[in-house]
Amino acid sequence: MSEILKWRSPAEAAQTRPSREAAMDAVKTLIAWAGDDPEREGLKDTPKRVVDAYREWFRGYDECPADELSRVFEEVSGYDDIVMLKKIDVESHCEHHMAPFLGKAYVAYLPTDAVVGISKIARVVEIFAKRLQTQETMTSQIAHSIEDTLKPRGVAVLIDAEHQCMSTRGVHHKDVTTITTQFTGAFKDDAELRNRFLKLAGYG
Repeated sequence: MSEILKWRSPAEAAQTRPSREAAMDAVKTLIAWAGDDPEREGLKDTPKRVVDAYREWFRGYDECPADELSRVFEEVSGYDDIVMLKKIDVESHCEHHMAPFLGKAYVAYLPTDAVVGISKIARVVEIFAKRLQTQETMTSQIAHSIEDTLKPRGVAVLIDAEHQCMSTRGVHHKDVTTITTQFTGAFKDDAELRNRFLKLAGYG
């Protein structure tokens, strides 16, 4: 796996995480830098709320995608065609500006001898989304995590998202979405299969 696709384990993330108090002090500093008084009544509890929100938004650092994919079901009666989840919610944050990007993910794989519970695929998307990300890296991480753990004949991932770092700052272009794809195995080698996935996703 390439360096960009590697991720820290939950234990590694925990070892380098500052204290809650240090995080709250950092929020106070940002409030003051923005030009306001972190001690005024309306802002006194803001550092606590922001730190609580960060623990929710970035809980993916405390979870392992391989664990979610570890339990498989082998009784599939010979099923060997596409298994696909459509319109999985993506709620992530851009690592460049820490602004949200929101959209949908479409994930498919071709099983070999076993399948995984469908909710586990959605959980893998969620784990990688709940980290500071670029959409391109997240798309690859999802595909390669499924490939490395399940060993399917192929994986296909498409993400379509709107980035608030583009819509609320900078060029201020709203309603522009970014589409990224990653194909492995049979989906990469077989154009007909790849096009079938795109049509099922509504992009063909």
